[in-house]
Amino acid sequence: MDIHEHQPSRGLTFEDILTMFRETDRRFKETDRQFKEIALQSKETDRRMAETDRRMAETDRRMAETDRQFRETDRKISKLGSRIGELIENLVASNLLQKFNDQGFLFTKTATNVQITNPGHTFQAEIDILLENGTTALAVEVKSKLTADDVKEHLDRMEKLRRHADEHGDRRKFLGAVAGGIIPGNVKSFAIEKGFFVIEQSGDTAVLAVPE
Repeated sequence: MDIHEHQPSRGLTFEDILTMFRETDRRFKETDRQFKEIALQSKETDRRMAETDRRMAETDRRMAETDRQFRETDRKISKLGSRIGELIENLVASNLLQKFNDQGFLFTKTATNVQITNPGHTFQAEIDILLENGTTALAVEVKSKLTADDVKEHLDRMEKLRRHADEHGDRRKFLGAVAGGIIPGNVKSFAIEKGFFVIEQSGDTAVLAVPE
């Protein structure tokens, strides 16, 4: 007959309980670490969202500033256009025709804002003031403040005017002049050197400088 010996089951020892506590403590610490990590991620998300909001607000501010600058530029351009128109009117009103006739030109006609187009009606150039007679025409470019670049552009404008005249059999002599409310000394010298008359607005009249 087999005799089976029954071993009594071993109860939990102090070491077993200590191990369980240690494992539980480890899991608590791991859970706490995960919570802290989630909290940090949440804070980082909040920070990034706040940074995004700040950047969007800055973009809105810059767009508003750009819009304000565009409006200010439009206002200045409008004012400049009005100022040039006033200068043209003042120059004509100050008897510009007579001043050139005193130089022996005997112009008989004055026109403002004259557009030059080719046969296809394509715009080529615009002349602020044009003085004419049967043998000579004088094109005047008017600026609030005359610059060297304005003088160079008028040289190009005069070439276009000459070609247009030749294409239409106009054999008159074409002269150029520049006028301005403000004309720096070096720009005046440059314009005269290029063969242009220089007309300076002075009060209610115009002062004419004649090239050699």
